[in-house]
Amino acid sequence: MKRVVRSVCALFVIGLTSISAQTPAFRAEGPLPVSATSYPFGAADHTRTPEDLRRVGYVEEEFLFSGLANVYDWPALGPAVVRTANAPYTTRVLVRRPADRAKFSGTIVVEMLNPSNLFDLNIGWAVSHAQLVSAGDAWVGLTAKPVAIVSLKAFNAARYAALSWANPLEANDPDNCDTVARDSDRATENGLVWDMHRQVGQWLRGRGANNPFAYGTTTGAHPVARLYAWGYSQTGGYLYTYVNAIHPLDVKQLGKPLFDAYLIAVASGPSPINQCAAPIPAGDPRRVIKDVGVPVIRVMSQSDYLPSVGARLPDSEIAPNLTRNYEIAGSGHATPDELAYAAAPEDIIRAGRAVPPMACNEGPRSRFPSRVAFNAILQNLDQWVRKGTPPPTAEQIKVVDGKPVLDRFGNVTGGVRSPFLDVPTSTWLGNSTGESFCRIAGHEKPFDTARIAELYPQPGDYAKAVEANVKALVAARFITEADGQSLIAEARLAK
Repeated sequence: MKRVVRSVCALFVIGLTSISAQTPAFRAEGPLPVSATSYPFGAADHTRTPEDLRRVGYVEEEFLFSGLANVYDWPALGPAVVRTANAPYTTRVLVRRPADRAKFSGTIVVEMLNPSNLFDLNIGWAVSHAQLVSAGDAWVGLTAKPVAIVSLKAFNAARYAALSWANPLEANDPDNCDTVARDSDRATENGLVWDMHRQVGQWLRGRGANNPFAYGTTTGAHPVARLYAWGYSQTGGYLYTYVNAIHPLDVKQLGKPLFDAYLIAVASGPSPINQCAAPIPAGDPRRVIKDVGVPVIRVMSQSDYLPSVGARLPDSEIAPNLTRNYEIAGSGHATPDELAYAAAPEDIIRAGRAVPPMACNEGPRSRFPSRVAFNAILQNLDQWVRKGTPPPTAEQIKVVDGKPVLDRFGNVTGGVRSPFLDVPTSTWLGNSTGESFCRIAGHEKPFDTARIAELYPQPGDYAKAVEANVKALVAARFITEADGQSLIAEARLAK
């Protein structure tokens, strides 16, 4: 293995894109050809809800991304330190961008694809694709765990043959621990993800070969002006680790942050820096996000805010602490959109994985549209970076003696609001029972006819109440103008 690493290191040092002598080299191969029988896993036109990106002026491209990644240790507060240097890897990167450079905003949302279902979920795109397209932003997703590579190879062995997250340590190396998590393997190394993420960011900002965001230019201002790192649930934990352990290395190496902002969703602390590292315990200073120097927004759902009240991020707009903490009242951790815009069921089965259930013991997964809050949060984050305009602050979900404070309808009080709770027709629960991720999927208990008649006795009462609520929330910047118009239109159609 050591001889292989040395030979591959020599290969990558010659002729590949690099930022400095401190950064292992990397390269992108692609875009990969697409045909009826060979297309990206999770391609926009092969999801449960297929999208034709051409209709909105976007293109989708897939790349094999190769480089040399360090495996890090993180023994104490401060930047991570190298444990094993220059391990070769190949992962995959999926790009969705405006076809016309003139329509590209200069902003890219970079998402480490969520592997919690053992295959790639593009949750950031699923939740906020309408907002991204409306703004002319691009989205880039990278496969972020070896277990997802197993699925990709099962899905299309030829297309993904080169993918590799090989552990640089021999099986008998004392640093290669005997026991790893159930979704991990001693032959691979989860901890390669940090340099993959930062190298993808460097690739996007550079003018190296095959960068689709160069739009064919080699001079003048680079088309990419801003990178926002986005992570959800498991990869939200990855971003916690990246912010506290790897971001300082970016600043030291590049003289400034690589990413202009971080959006950490439904996560309460950092993931282990490598697959042999112990979880970071409660009370450890490495769990605290502060002094980052760029905006960091943490978002929690109703499914999981309560056990992580102690991890709430304090709101601040005084540099270097630029932070916001939002808890979306009524929302489920496992959103309906994440499956609607995931790979089609037949492709998930072809990848050797089980199709996540759309219903739990209590009925269908919650239809609560988390995207409404996320779209506004993303828009506000962008304004914070571009113009220095801080996002609004929101009250957290109210908790007394460890229990949520509920209104007369059984809904939580406080949090990021919406007409679904302020002008209610249902009780919204963040937790359910059943298989897979039902525990955090949530469900809805619609009001009966008598209660609806009591709350909205006259025709048009409901629509008027929704319109007033939405206008107030749009003015407060908790709902975008576009989403506000859609919510009002839906209310007018309701019986």
